[in-house]
Amino acid sequence: MPNRTDAISLLKADHEKVRGLLSQLEKSTERSAAKRETLLAQLETEILVHTTIEEEIFYPAYREAVSKKEDRKLYQEAIEEHHVVDLVMPEVKEADPSSEIFAAKAKVLKELIEHHAEEEEKEMFKRAKKAFEAEELKELGERMLARKEELMEEMEGGQAGARKSRQGGRGKQRMANGHDQHMPPRSTRRGGASREQTAH
Repeated sequence: MPNRTDAISLLKADHEKVRGLLSQLEKSTERSAAKRETLLAQLETEILVHTTIEEEIFYPAYREAVSKKEDRKLYQEAIEEHHVVDLVMPEVKEADPSSEIFAAKAKVLKELIEHHAEEEEKEMFKRAKKAFEAEELKELGERMLARKEELMEEMEGGQAGARKSRQGGRGKQRMANGHDQHMPPRSTRRGGASREQTAH
């Protein structure tokens, strides 16, 4: 069982959970529309919480800790990959779960997320281990876990809190990164009305 207070272990555990849900979704059939809807809702929640703690806590810490251009490039690529997933998720949700179109869009979503997770694990996380001391990773992990639990509570109590938190945090991040443009509204995402970067 991973050490949940270690930032990288926590994120890897999230990746595995999402991979499992994606695998179940891919194996589901057109006759199991209700199951597909349930799995997609679970995925949406897991992805929202995971990307939020990354963009609010892990990514900014990583960006500050690294100095090489390639390391910082990984940070920006990760942010953009989150954005692409955000664009695809609503399309999957809008598709009829009993249709072939749903299966095709779900497959695209799966490939995007798996690529992103693999790239993080093989590149960003390895570089992060070199950039941070073990104690720093534990401290980050504790902060991320606390934020994750807070977001889960907000979702259980309703979507409004998570949406407000996500939107506000991303606005601050986009300003910090020198991005003042706003992404298209995304009412289908649980935690954010806009794709402003916070901090996949």
